[in-house]
Amino acid sequence: MGTEGTYDSQRERGGQGAGDTGARWLGHPHGNDAGAARVPRPAPPPPPMPPAPPRAPAAVFDVRAWLRTHRADAEPGLWRYGHRPRAVAEADEVPTRALVVGALVALACGIFAWAVWRTDYLTVQRLPLKLFTPSDWWRGEPGQSARTAGAVYNSLFAALLIYFCGRLGNWPALYRRLVMDRPQPGRALAAGLTGLVMVWIVLGTSLLPFFYAILHGLVPVSVVRGAPEMGVAIYVVIGAALLWPFARTGGWSQLLRKSDPPVPLPEAGPESDEDPADWPRLRAAGQPGAADRLAAETAGRRMNDVDCVRIGHAWSRVEVGTLSPGVFVDGVMKQGAAACPHPSGDRDLPVRTATHDLLTAQVRVGAYAEHPRNPPARRGAGAALDPAVLGTSLLAVGPHGSDRTRRLVRPVAESLSLQALTGNAAVVVVSGEGAELGSENSYDVVVRIGDADSVYDLDLYAGATDPDEAAMLLAEAFTGDLPDVDSRRAAVTLGQLIGPFDAVHGRFPSLPELRELLDGGREALDVLRRALHSEQHRPYLREIDARERQLGTSGDLSGVLADRIAFLDRPAFSTFFDTRGRSRPFSLRALEHPVRIRIVLPERSHPEASRILTRLVFAQFVSSVAARRDASIFAALVLDDAASALTTEAVRSVQRLRQLNAGAVLAVRSLDDVGPHLHTALLGTVGCLMTFPGITTWEGKRVAEAWGKEWVETREVAQHTVFADQPFTRAMHALRKLVTGKDVTRHAVTVRQVERERWSGSELAYSVPAGHAVLSLTTVHGEHAPPLLVHLDG
Repeated sequence: MGTEGTYDSQRERGGQGAGDTGARWLGHPHGNDAGAARVPRPAPPPPPMPPAPPRAPAAVFDVRAWLRTHRADAEPGLWRYGHRPRAVAEADEVPTRALVVGALVALACGIFAWAVWRTDYLTVQRLPLKLFTPSDWWRGEPGQSARTAGAVYNSLFAALLIYFCGRLGNWPALYRRLVMDRPQPGRALAAGLTGLVMVWIVLGTSLLPFFYAILHGLVPVSVVRGAPEMGVAIYVVIGAALLWPFARTGGWSQLLRKSDPPVPLPEAGPESDEDPADWPRLRAAGQPGAADRLAAETAGRRMNDVDCVRIGHAWSRVEVGTLSPGVFVDGVMKQGAAACPHPSGDRDLPVRTATHDLLTAQVRVGAYAEHPRNPPARRGAGAALDPAVLGTSLLAVGPHGSDRTRRLVRPVAESLSLQALTGNAAVVVVSGEGAELGSENSYDVVVRIGDADSVYDLDLYAGATDPDEAAMLLAEAFTGDLPDVDSRRAAVTLGQLIGPFDAVHGRFPSLPELRELLDGGREALDVLRRALHSEQHRPYLREIDARERQLGTSGDLSGVLADRIAFLDRPAFSTFFDTRGRSRPFSLRALEHPVRIRIVLPERSHPEASRILTRLVFAQFVSSVAARRDASIFAALVLDDAASALTTEAVRSVQRLRQLNAGAVLAVRSLDDVGPHLHTALLGTVGCLMTFPGITTWEGKRVAEAWGKEWVETREVAQHTVFADQPFTRAMHALRKLVTGKDVTRHAVTVRQVERERWSGSELAYSVPAGHAVLSLTTVHGEHAPPLLVHLDG
């Protein structure tokens, strides 16, 4: 049929690959075929250094810091780039006010106890001292030895009292909260003030007598009195020693250091001593020259994140034996950061609107809100999506007013496009006119159906060579949404015509020709029968005879199919869906390659045709990913409005995608746009579910049922009126009621475990704030993340 694949020599944009002055691509296992290694791109060349992910907009991207940044082994849906798990103690964190009050109460208790101790009010408090010292020390006026022993004794009690009050008042936690948790320079200033207060308490007061006892024990009084400068020096040394721990905890050295802050390195592990920016995998494999070249490119900031991941993916292919090491090394030595290029030659997208981390293939879609329904460990952490969760397919429910396209669909499409540039994914994005899903320069192939200026046409049969397979694709597109029509019977009807037509003409029929066969009746069948050879085409003659017998019967679907085909057999589509080789049809069979495809549908001018085409693209996508010979790259279908594509057969197909290393992002305005008989199956099939503000309570009820229930601890407080028996008590209760206006009551608290919905339908409909969404995730490995509230602008 003259169908073009992903690669076309006339529209090639890519640069040279290693060892090939044409367009040979090192990043694809079928790179030996120069004709199959080219992507048509009617677009200008990319900018030399486009923006890269996670960094401040005004900062220059440092690929070395990006490579060295810690990435946690987190649960599904957590943004791993630089993620540090929240401390467990923060889950039940004591409020600062309670810490301050507790510390002050403990301090007051300590001062009172010390005052009682210093007055010798307790007659037995000196008994242990007298038991362990000579008795003649305490006869008459105490001498110097008795006074020193008393000071040491008081010092021991003071130390015990300070330790006890510190534990009782939780002083270390208060110090961490008020000093160590502050950002610089507030942390250093608070630590300095605390240290000065401690120096004043020790040196400027007599609250701690053990200091003087130790000082007099180490330095004779005569020395201090004879040389005053010696006393000053001793006080300075002691003051510096007291300030040292506060300087350490306050980070004074980091504040005064003039050099740049250290780059965070990955957590300690088997390879913690290896610098990822030095390309240790290549060095370990005996390729120091290629590693040095790439390290120089990294240090010179001539490499971005796409280059790093793309070259790393190419080396992975070398390790598994699908790419020659010599070809890889030759490309790296000649081209450096531009080695192993994508067939389009692009090294980044023209514009990025989301935050991406290509090392983990994640895109950040927001942050988990500080909400009671979210676990404390997740609050404030980033929320992200990656192929591991998209492989179970994502259903997003919410009206366009929730800005669903900008905050979810476009970031996901952008992430998959970047992964396609690294050779790890292929993406098909389907939307209506005007949808803001990136410029056309961000895609390799753009099919604008109904636009006469479109460079590409859509292959009606997706490169299928089997008439029965082609008939099933068309039957799903034309009759999949009709509840009274069995798409399998429609596929049989179409197969009875497509097969004989292919035998006669050597190609499948175009839409006008297929419509003519369905509408033409026996005359059209007779023309087709006369063109067939009686012996060579005997099976096809039987198909025509069977089709002729069904004409005019109650089960004949030719009229229904002809009416549906009429929506596409319009003058606006006269140059599309051609099968005679007069256009450039693009086939979704190209999903074996890391290609970026954008299909734009005429939703405003031809809404019913757009719905039919959406079902056709979905059916072709499922058929194409199932027919891939190489399923190593992740294939994704992104539908900005998937309601018309969700048929009974489509819902069954979604479950099969995860086995084919593929997934779908299905965005719908409302569950009511999908057939009611499909709600249960659809919600049970998709692994990821996302609801936006604006859904109705009955939609929320169905989603809440899909999310199930959980065991929670509830506290019920009951107020019971207190009845007094004594006259005085009754009088006091009467006075209290007169003052407060309320009866005297007592509280009865009941704590129990109950099973409750994770999110109720009413909460999903009315309690989700604007700019938020509730997201639940499941990975292809079976890991689950419960439905949590996500702040999409966080």
